[in-house]
Amino acid sequence: IADYVMEPEITKLLKKGKFGKYKDKKTKQMQLCFLSNNDITGGNSGSPMFDGNGHVIGLAFDGNWEAMAGDISFDPALQRCIGVDIRFVLWIIDRWGGGKNIIKELGL
Repeated sequence: IADYVMEPEITKLLKKGKFGKYKDKKTKQMQLCFLSNNDITGGNSGSPMFDGNGHVIGLAFDGNWEAMAGDISFDPALQRCIGVDIRFVLWIIDRWGGGKNIIKELGL
């Protein structure tokens, strides 16, 4: 099994480019992942990632090798957290998962 392989159906949806309200306003593209210097450790997968205003911007799911040393000492110059963009998560819930009721309940 390869890491980070998407279901073919998701790839097809992405190629259609119909991102609607979930696309990045500047690039007009779907942002899937981003890097941060959040301090993470094993077990942080799924933890919310916030911006400076307290808005959820993503979910932590991995880190570079140096990030695992954060249990002992944190070095923001070396350690990285990989997060999935929350807009992609919501797009998946809405478009692939058919979760229109969840999106509506969230007020989106």
